Amino acid sequence: MIEIRDISKSYGDIPALKSLSLNIKKGEFYSLLGPNGAGKTTTINLLGGLMHPDSGEIIINGINLKSQAKEVKSQIGIVPQEIALYDELTAIENLYFWAKVNRVSTKGLNAKIEEILDFLGLANRAKQKISQYSGGMKRRINIAAALLHNPAILFFDEPTVGIDPQSRSFIYSIFKQLSQQGKTILYTSHYLEEAEKLSDRIGIIDYGKLITEGTFEELRKQSGLKETINISFQKIDKDVFSELKKSSLMKNSLVSGGSLDTHKCVFIVENRSENLHQIVELFAKHKVKIQQIEIKAVDLEKVYLSFTKNDLRD
Repeated sequence: MIEIRDISKSYGDIPALKSLSLNIKKGEFYSLLGPNGAGKTTTINLLGGLMHPDSGEIIINGINLKSQAKEVKSQIGIVPQEIALYDELTAIENLYFWAKVNRVSTKGLNAKIEEILDFLGLANRAKQKISQYSGGMKRRINIAAALLHNPAILFFDEPTVGIDPQSRSFIYSIFKQLSQQGKTILYTSHYLEEAEKLSDRIGIIDYGKLITEGTFEELRKQSGLKETINISFQKIDKDVFSELKKSSLMKNSLVSGGSLDTHKCVFIVENRSENLHQIVELFAKHKVKIQQIEIKAVDLEKVYLSFTKNDLRD
């Protein structure tokens, strides 16, 4: 559906993308993640035909973007990081403006705009000026403008930046619905918990190069990070504690063996549910009462930082 073939792009002497290649499947929700300046926005601008690569090519739905830009643009919708709206116009007026810019047919346009505003929860604010909208409402109209021509492919560049949690949650539900409708989506965000829940696959880009890509589970395995289970248990005598430590589970998974003073054990696990069941069975077998279980999961943020490191990117 979307093929990026070995594209490079520089701004003067500063390289933004270095031989980047991506392949996004039809109907896939693909998150492109990376630090500031990694090349995410440049990638979306290139895909949208807003600029041209220095080298390489972009194929969208089998069509070469360079030679058939007009045909490609009819199939894509772009939601930019910036709010691309006019404050002194109403929501409807803004959408009419963008419909004209994008050469959307006027036939049935009124009904289409009403349908989109209803879908985005803004039907009752349609005639209100954008200047009176909250940040979250403006973000939703930004999305509405990209949906006017019912594109099969959507590019979202930081679409939830700078808005409150309630608005983010609502827009998150919109993404899920668009994905369920079969839209092919390329999404960039610094909200990694959103990307983890929404994505079919994730690509991590840094310094203009693709570092890795895959499902979240594939990336977790590549990172080598594993979950830990912390067990707090009742006071037991020395003999029982020694028996516990002889078990194969303790020998293979235990990080910190605890002591009779701390009454704690820490396990590194491959399969949380299976290993937790084994741990509980082991303690029950030795009649040791577990007082607390704390699971420290590996989330996308930890995986992401393992690939990009903690260095600041200013």
